[in-house]
Amino acid sequence: MPKLVDPVERREHIVRAVLRLVAREGFAGASLRNVAAESGLNIGSVRHYFTSHTELVLFAMTSMVERVSARLLGHVEAAAHWERRPLAARRATVQAALEELLPLDEDRHAEVAVFVEFAAAARTDPALAAAARKAAAGTRGFVARLTERYVTTDGMRPGLDPAVEAARLWALLDGVATQAVLQPQLVTAETCRQVLDTHLRSLEATRGT
Repeated sequence: MPKLVDPVERREHIVRAVLRLVAREGFAGASLRNVAAESGLNIGSVRHYFTSHTELVLFAMTSMVERVSARLLGHVEAAAHWERRPLAARRATVQAALEELLPLDEDRHAEVAVFVEFAAAARTDPALAAAARKAAAGTRGFVARLTERYVTTDGMRPGLDPAVEAARLWALLDGVATQAVLQPQLVTAETCRQVLDTHLRSLEATRGT
């Protein structure tokens, strides 16, 4: 009797193979043939679910964005009523949330690497551009909402513009994350944490502990 295959599980199995390949070999490495080899399937099985390289990569990117978004949502829920908490506790909440966007462990390093590869490919491939913009807009929106709540609570330096601070923080996160992927010997996970912590403390009227 032929073995029944769960199509959702099979797609996720293929997606994980795509993400590993992109993180390890770059965007071009995720060809249908390479994905088949990485996932332990024949190329016909991969083509049964994805008819082209573009369709495959878009699905994998969307799946990864959803996974990261779910983690970010958990941090948003954890920040409920945080105005009642001490400044140091609020900073720790923000730090933990934003660290989801930094390559601090193997999984997050792979995620950031995939984002970098996808964004670079989307710059010259119109088929990927919309998805890349959506992912970037989602990240910026999350950073903006979190920043606005943080800089408008008690204990912040006077005169901070939430919109400017959100743009500044997004650029900082994007820059340090990208450099940590491209130059991991120079920008370590600890460097990423220190840069973010120093920036958040710089927004405060007094140095928190």
